[in-house]
Amino acid sequence: MADKKITILYVDDEENNLFSFKATFRIKYQIYTAISGDEALKVLEEKPVHIIITDQRMPNMTGVEFLEKVISKFPDPIRVLLTGYADMGAVVDAVNKGKIFHYLTKPWNEEELDMTIIRAYEAYLEKLKLKEENEKLGTSNDQLEFLLRQKLLS
Repeated sequence: MADKKITILYVDDEENNLFSFKATFRIKYQIYTAISGDEALKVLEEKPVHIIITDQRMPNMTGVEFLEKVISKFPDPIRVLLTGYADMGAVVDAVNKGKIFHYLTKPWNEEELDMTIIRAYEAYLEKLKLKEENEKLGTSNDQLEFLLRQKLLS
């Protein structure tokens, strides 16, 4: 994956924030943006995404509500929550319900956000590696079980 860009979905109800994020990171990363949770879910249906970064305070669906919906259908992307408000309830919900990797405040600091993206991608790769190893282990276990049954029958 060294030649492939990290793919990020950035969700925010403020268009200026979407433009700003894309302008800042478009050269380094593959960026998709969505102005609402519903629009973001449509993007996820069509595009593979490594990292989801979402604002918390949005009309119709908060960032945590959006992330809760994401988990059931798209469990692999790493989730990051952004908010401009010091809302500890939202942070607790994000950790417990949205299973976030990291929480950042707005306005975001470019260097801090970039480092968070890099760490999130490392976590994504580790998650995939673990998933593959578990699948191999499951296959080996099935094969051993089959051999054991054969031996018991003979």
